[in-house]
Amino acid sequence: MFETLTDSFTSAIKKIRFHDDEKALKKALDELKKSLLKADVHHSVVRSLIAEVEHKTKMAGIGKDQFLSAMQESLNAILDVKGNRGFVFAPNPPTVILMTGLQGSGKTTTTGKLATYLKEQKKKKVLIIAADLQRLAAVEQLRQITQKIEVDLFEDEQGEPVSVVKAGLEKARASLYDVVLIDTAGRLAIDEALMGELKAVRDVANPAEIFYVADSMTGQDAVRTATSFKEQIGIDGVILSKYDGDSKGGVALGIASQVEVPLRFIGSGEKMEDLEVFLPERIVNRLMGFGDIEGLAERTANVIDEKKAKELSKKIKKGKFNFNDFLEQMESMKKMGSMKSIMGMIPGMGDVSKALKDFDMENSKEIRQIKAMVSSMTPKEREDPDLLNNSRKMRIAAGCGMSQMEVNRVLKQFKNAAKMAKRFSGKKGMQDLQAMMGQMKGGGFPR
Repeated sequence: MFETLTDSFTSAIKKIRFHDDEKALKKALDELKKSLLKADVHHSVVRSLIAEVEHKTKMAGIGKDQFLSAMQESLNAILDVKGNRGFVFAPNPPTVILMTGLQGSGKTTTTGKLATYLKEQKKKKVLIIAADLQRLAAVEQLRQITQKIEVDLFEDEQGEPVSVVKAGLEKARASLYDVVLIDTAGRLAIDEALMGELKAVRDVANPAEIFYVADSMTGQDAVRTATSFKEQIGIDGVILSKYDGDSKGGVALGIASQVEVPLRFIGSGEKMEDLEVFLPERIVNRLMGFGDIEGLAERTANVIDEKKAKELSKKIKKGKFNFNDFLEQMESMKKMGSMKSIMGMIPGMGDVSKALKDFDMENSKEIRQIKAMVSSMTPKEREDPDLLNNSRKMRIAAGCGMSQMEVNRVLKQFKNAAKMAKRFSGKKGMQDLQAMMGQMKGGGFPR
């Protein structure tokens, strides 16, 4: 996500070459204008943003740093809409959230992602109510999602949306749930029947907040439909779904400036863990190619147990990293979300993030092979890879459907990785790593 906008800003900044050069500023502003329009940002927003950047840059004195600062300030001003950020809990539980959106916007999947976020990161007891009784298989989709993320579902396919919501809320209060997410019906387009049903559900649910799920891929259409929902139903926040698939990224600027409702979350990948809180200052940093180290640190802290991390560090230093440790780290990485979204949060790693666009760590051939191989090992073999002699390797190869040569190759890679981790875990580890990276940039590679 943000690829087009980030590339655009980088290109515009390069146009500023000399201090106090009006011609260079004009070139940069022209580049920025074209890029914003190309990224599907509304022309009125573009016009306002360009004028603001130009004014601030001239006031500070034309130069790259001043231009950069002006862009950051202006983007922050657009995205920082007055209202709540992230998820806000009601004073008295359960916090009831009405999830709305058009059919195909990713509303049901986003409901599952939000439930995952609340369960895993906020440690809350969540109930999802299936109130979309219009779309075929909508309840079945929620059933599969809730089973996968281990969250409770209230359903009654024979009932009416209003009665289902009433009964679901009674259960939530009786069973002391912290949060209730109501998945409502959508349509391919806004119509009276849809709005009438949503208003009836809203009135009986009396939600703390109403979230509108907007499909990022629809660009300006997402802005128009969000505006219509705001006027007819009333919405307190927007969640941008499929944002990882929208390299343009302009829809975020459009919704913030035109709909004037705060963006609360963005879908950053296909996994249930790929939902991020929308914090304007951090998003602007990523738009500018500066990454989001704070966001990465928070995401890491949520999935990594500090005590286990210290134990693992000791094992690595002693060269005792084993296959049980490997599987445990794989599970932690899964909870952090897609590799693309993780790399996009590291400053200067934008190009690597693009290269990982289609990479799925969990389902890659190599990872599947390692998991199959480890599953064919005995508990002792997982704990101590040094036990693996030829006869054991033959048994493992037969058990996981790999050749013994492939098993040997994976084991060799694993041992090399463990040795490298041990080497870099020492006092001079970072210096060694930097030296190695320098050699790689120079065309060489340590043997």
